[in-house]
Amino acid sequence: MSIAATPRTTGQPAIGSVGPAKPVFCVDIGGSFMKFAVSPAPGALVPLEKVATPAANWDDLAASLATLIERNAQAGDPTSPLALSIAGLIDPRAGVATSANIPCITGRRIGEELSGILGRPVLAANDADCLTLAEANEGAGRGHAVVFCAIMGTGIGGGLAIDGRLVRGAGGVTGEWGHGPILNTTVEIGGETLHIPRLSCGCGQSGCVDTIGGARGIERLHNFLHGCEETSYRILEDWQADEARAARTVAVYLELIADPLALSVNVTGASIVPVGGGLASVTPLIDALDRAVRKRILNRFDHPLVTPALRQEDGGLVGAAVLGHQSAGYGRESAVQGH
Repeated sequence: MSIAATPRTTGQPAIGSVGPAKPVFCVDIGGSFMKFAVSPAPGALVPLEKVATPAANWDDLAASLATLIERNAQAGDPTSPLALSIAGLIDPRAGVATSANIPCITGRRIGEELSGILGRPVLAANDADCLTLAEANEGAGRGHAVVFCAIMGTGIGGGLAIDGRLVRGAGGVTGEWGHGPILNTTVEIGGETLHIPRLSCGCGQSGCVDTIGGARGIERLHNFLHGCEETSYRILEDWQADEARAARTVAVYLELIADPLALSVNVTGASIVPVGGGLASVTPLIDALDRAVRKRILNRFDHPLVTPALRQEDGGLVGAAVLGHQSAGYGRESAVQGH
């Protein structure tokens, strides 16, 4: 057995709860694989299995989850809740899921339907929200009252937690800064004035941060500026080697992305912005973005604001565990530092 998170001293029953915390079964459901674990208490996680995701068939998915629980029944109890992190969106009011990578859950009231099939409480949140919960409670945001988690992978996403608890908002899209607009498309770089086009976005709008902010966005921007196609990996590698064209691309990128991220910080009052997704692994890029954002915000911090997420590898499971324990009245208390 391995412990993926250290038990926390603040993981005590909330006021009004009775008895010890109940184990929570956790599943991180991606388009290809499902990772299954148990959280015996707030702050503790024991990974158990990894199996293929039957993404195209609802009955097979439900049966696979039932089998995982049955095989590991000794790790929980008959009423242990099941908490899910899914690659998709969940409307918090209707409970209906939408997922391109797991098509069989689209249109399903995933928590309600699985609860009826499995005979236990089932909770679900999307993977960005689970990473937000993980970072707020067991990662870079632990001890911060307001945590804005920025996902910078193929595209752009995010989530917001206050006092360690997820803020979902109408439609469950709180923190989705990727579908706000790039604020200023006229950029001054080295005495040169550049006019960046507002590209069409898959959401139906034009000029969204998502069109430029992720790995594919860096590639689009590089192609626009230099008329050549390169992978984001190569562009960022060349930038770190001081190659001129890559340096120009990244300088423009930072100008475009820092404004909307700074606006998100000002609006939410976040004191930490953990970054998840593939771009978070490029530490010099995140450091440069941190400097650019801190120049643009009203508050002043004596610590890094934009920083790589600490629970990148297991954020789905850790966040699902937090969700499960919080639903039972356990988890982070409200006495959080307001910095």
